[in-house]
Amino acid sequence: MADARVDLDDPRAVAAAWSRLAEPADVGAGRLVGALGAAAALAWLLEAAPGPDVAERAIRRLHAERPALPEDLAPARLLRAVSRWAPRTRGLDPRRELRALDLLGGTLLLPGDPRWPGALADLGAAAPHCLWVRGAPDLAEPAARSVALVGARACTEYGRHVAAELGHGLVGRGFTVVSGGAYGIDAAAHRAALAGDGRTVAFLAGGVDRLYPAGNADLLRGVLDAGGAVVSEVPPGSVPSRVRFLLRNRLIAATARATVVVEAAWRSGALSTATRATELLRPVGAVPGPVTSMASGGCHRLLRDGMAVCVTDADEVAELALPAGAGEAPGTGGRGAGAGAGETEALDDLDGVGRRLFDALPLRRAADVASIARAAGLALDETRGALGLLELAGFAVQEAGSWRRAPRGSLPRGDRSATLGT
Repeated sequence: MADARVDLDDPRAVAAAWSRLAEPADVGAGRLVGALGAAAALAWLLEAAPGPDVAERAIRRLHAERPALPEDLAPARLLRAVSRWAPRTRGLDPRRELRALDLLGGTLLLPGDPRWPGALADLGAAAPHCLWVRGAPDLAEPAARSVALVGARACTEYGRHVAAELGHGLVGRGFTVVSGGAYGIDAAAHRAALAGDGRTVAFLAGGVDRLYPAGNADLLRGVLDAGGAVVSEVPPGSVPSRVRFLLRNRLIAATARATVVVEAAWRSGALSTATRATELLRPVGAVPGPVTSMASGGCHRLLRDGMAVCVTDADEVAELALPAGAGEAPGTGGRGAGAGAGETEALDDLDGVGRRLFDALPLRRAADVASIARAAGLALDETRGALGLLELAGFAVQEAGSWRRAPRGSLPRGDRSATLGT
């Protein structure tokens, strides 16, 4: 539109504009940017935005020029998407948000930047267009060794205590603690990470200029002062909303190597983070609580449904988060979950199915085949056959029809391996 002011030759301005125009996880925007490129997609949108008739003509031309556009960009869907984005093109000027970020000493990260957390690519078309960051701008390195600790805002003293123990223990083992900056479990995890002189990252549902909730503003400033980061996918000035909180959870789940639900009731929003992590094939842990506590009902549900592994201390969480063969986390004193050198060589010989199944196997309590198949994203028949081969190779243990990972000391060394057919 005529009053939109965007330098299409400036990738930062273009990415900032898209983060203003499209709500988080807008797959239509992601598909359009993926198909045309961010700058060309924005130029097309500005041309199509003045009204429905103009948009329809622009859509017809686009499909004539690009007949292989994905189904998400079918004419009817694209017209609805343009109707969502068009009102925000009026007065669009990302320079305002970029100036606000500069005043805060912040950084705008774009995909492709070496500091960008590459795991966000697993979100596909729902990945953010950019990240607005206050604090340490390098998110790639801490994300590579991070754990998300999440849970209820209205937590109990038990939940707060466990979150603090886990957060403090994890940073002592070289992990970054990721959470959402909210009251309750999130705040306890962030505070514990700071108390342990570790790094922690808070993902917000609103702009990074608003340290929300206000009651945690001092805590979030402490995160920044300690070398951590406060991150959002929406620009400064954006207001947090219930939907944005839920969509923010996908960033936490995708960024962290593992997600642990410390305490959550049956309908807690923290369960959405666990669900997202499961969909992304990330390991999920849950802390059990008293069977009489409604505050732990969601955790027990995750455990019962086979969506999470039972974890009770920082060692078990570190074991959950470290990928096979990654080595021990610093400070574990030999108690971490990483495989030794010989074990790593054997794991390297597993094919894709074998690695996915090995990563999906519970560490302690055996799970049934259906639960493992769901966690690994494999078919039941494929899982049954591959588990048998893992057992023969010494990577898996069967207990009364259920399966778990073989103990570390018994994992095969470099002279024994398994290759599983797909």
